Amino acid sequence: MAFKIAVFGVRDNEVPYFHDLNKYNYDLTLVPENLSLANVDKVDGHDAVLARANCALQADMLQKLSEHGIKYVFTRTVGHNHIDLHVAKEYGIAVAYVPSYSPYAVAELAFTLALMQQRQTTLAVANAAKGQFQVLPQMFATELHDLTVGIIGTGRIGQAEAELWRGVGATVLGYDVYQNDKAKELLTYVSEDELLAKSDIVSLHVPHFPGKNDAYFDASYVAKMKYGAVLVNTARAEITDQDAILAAVEVGKLRGFATDVIADERHYFGKNFQGESTGNATVDKMMTLYPQVIVTPHMGSYTEEALMDMIAISFENFNDVLTTGTSRNLVEV
Repeated sequence: MAFKIAVFGVRDNEVPYFHDLNKYNYDLTLVPENLSLANVDKVDGHDAVLARANCALQADMLQKLSEHGIKYVFTRTVGHNHIDLHVAKEYGIAVAYVPSYSPYAVAELAFTLALMQQRQTTLAVANAAKGQFQVLPQMFATELHDLTVGIIGTGRIGQAEAELWRGVGATVLGYDVYQNDKAKELLTYVSEDELLAKSDIVSLHVPHFPGKNDAYFDASYVAKMKYGAVLVNTARAEITDQDAILAAVEVGKLRGFATDVIADERHYFGKNFQGESTGNATVDKMMTLYPQVIVTPHMGSYTEEALMDMIAISFENFNDVLTTGTSRNLVEV
């Protein structure tokens, strides 16, 4: 009998990829909605769940999944903070993740967002859409080859972005707790304070470790940044003090802020609040400050290459545990 997997949060355009990459012939149920208590009954008769980041897999959900006989809860994402690992262990539920996918997916979005803010193209396009075809003072910009770009977090994604900036002639600085030789070929390591003081653009690629680096990039960090700099976050919102960043935009300390992530984003991303309040003052302020603040709906990994990596590795994770009893991508606590 085929191994049955309930896959949640599957967009229409992703469906063919799940079928084409299903070389182990799993019995797949592809569910468009994210997993929630309202649709958890869809896991009936399945052996496993494959989730994405906006599926909240906390104690109440894991209890329900256990009651439905689910023994495997895998995520097709790098981050696994949406899964309560301790509770999963209590219920005997195995958890696995995707350790990496195409680094260019997120890196290219970070690069794009930075360019949009640096050249103020979002402002220009938004104004033109309203019939305002004026060149405003804030559109005055420095050319890319004269920019200094700071990359905080120089793993695979940070390196991929550094490579893009090097390609246009920018000076690239980097900071990471763990320096690596490959990154040194693309950037110059400096202290965090020096990076913040010198960079025209600061791009964050720092993972979130709950209880350890929550909101670490706060007002004190923003204060160290160069006046008129651009801040880009395509990592995790929880590593920043969002209100401090927005305050810096309001007073002109920052030229712009672009983010692909917001705190507790599962309550907002994937929903349509057009013309209405989100119910969150910080998120509402982000929208009010557009186009000085640009928000994209966590689309950094939304490329064909990254999608194929996430699906293929997830399927390999299932095959590993079914054939060997373990996987190098199991998450232990």
